[in-house]
Order: sequence, then structure tokens, then C-alpha cells
Amino acid sequence: MRAEEDTVLTTRAAAELLGVAVSTAQQWIENGAIPSWKTPGGHRRVRLSAVQQLIGQRDGGQPDAPAQYGTASSPEFLPAEAPAYPVPRDEAARLLVLDASGLVDTPGEPAFDRLTWLASQVTEAPMALISLLTAERQWFKSRIGVEANDTPRAWAFCSHVILQQGLFMVEDTLSDPRFRDNPLVTGAPHIRFYAGFPLLGADNQPMGTLCVLDTEPRKLREREVRALRELTDLASEEIRRRAEQ
Repeated sequence: MRAEEDTVLTTRAAAELLGVAVSTAQQWIENGAIPSWKTPGGHRRVRLSAVQQLIGQRDGGQPDAPAQYGTASSPEFLPAEAPAYPVPRDEAARLLVLDASGLVDTPGEPAFDRLTWLASQVTEAPMALISLLTAERQWFKSRIGVEANDTPRAWAFCSHVILQQGLFMVEDTLSDPRFRDNPLVTGAPHIRFYAGFPLLGADNQPMGTLCVLDTEPRKLREREVRALRELTDLASEEIRRRAEQ
């Protein structure tokens, strides 16, 4: 394709061609995954050929290869080489979207704290969390009834939640071989019950969960499941709204 025929695209146009959020395209451009330049007015522009090349790489059979998504801001947002926890097939893309959100390690906010409080109230659970999963840890954007700000990713029940779309529930952790030896079960906060839905950010990537926990075995009733799902949808909408700003 000759340069004069190579269409110049805005970031938004590139995002539409790639089928990703504008914030994700911006991250790829800033990281050099898509070559770009700035106009005199300070706006990024890219060539159609560069976007087509990235589409070809992405569709070539390696959706979880970190190189095609650019460089993360820290190793915490790069997939672990030998993770001691289950990971989604597109973990590299998921981590980059989480990195681009800028949410990790930010102060608490009423918009999220209200949701964890409501989750705790409607399910009568003593603990509720909005958890975000990096490659190294689960960090709590909001928490009720839990003192720690984060835990190692290997301890995260939430790693199992983001492998699916619906409710993930463990009625009795001591009866589940995946969790009965977990430090969060054998030690504080002594989790015996867990239920959570995945939080979906830009490009519908699972960034973490909204979950409730208890120190006694139990099961959510149908109305409690629906309430938790609705609250999770509200949290996901808030995250996606920020990504589009």
C-alpha cells in the first residue's frame, strides 16, 4: 500500500476497526504496539496499514501473547510465567485492560463502597469485596469486613470466577479440595462460604469480581443471587464508563 493511499485514522477509528475500547487502543498506541505520531494540535494519528497489521497478528492464533498488546506499565500487569492459579486464555489482554483502567492502588470511592455495602446487606454476608486481579495479587478496590488491602493472586478465589460468565459459589470451602488448604480459609478471615460474579471492564474483559464471603457454610437464595448480579453489573458499568472518558 502506497503511503498516499494509506488512510490516516484517529484513535477512535482505530479502536472501532480493532473492536476494542478507545482506552485500550490508546494504551496500545502509547506502548508502541501501533506506530503513531502527533498532530500539531497534540492528537494521535495512526496509519490504516499499522492497524491492519495488528489485526493480522491478533487473528494469527496467539491471542494471549503479551508482545502483541504492547508493554505493560509494570511486571504486575504481565502474565506470570508459571502461575500457581488458573488463568483465562486471554490473560495478557485482560491484564492490559486492567492496567489501562488505572484503578489498581487508587483510594476508596463512594461509588464502589456503596455497592459492597449493599452486597453485604442484601446477602446478609459479613464480608464483601470488589477485587481486581493483577498477575501478582488480588487488590481490593472496596471491602467490607476484611482488614487486608490485598492478598497474593495464588490465594484468590476470584481467579476461578473470571474463568466463567455467571455465578461462582462455594458453599463450604472445607469440603472443596481447591480451597480447604487456602490460607484465607485456614487463617483470617476464615472463609467458609464464597459467592461472586466477574466484573467486566473494557472489551468485556474480566478485571476481578464483586463477591461476598461468610465464616459459616451457606448457600445464596435466588433473590440474593439476582441482587448480587445486579450490583456487579452496576460496578462493571461504572468501570466501563470511566474507560470511555
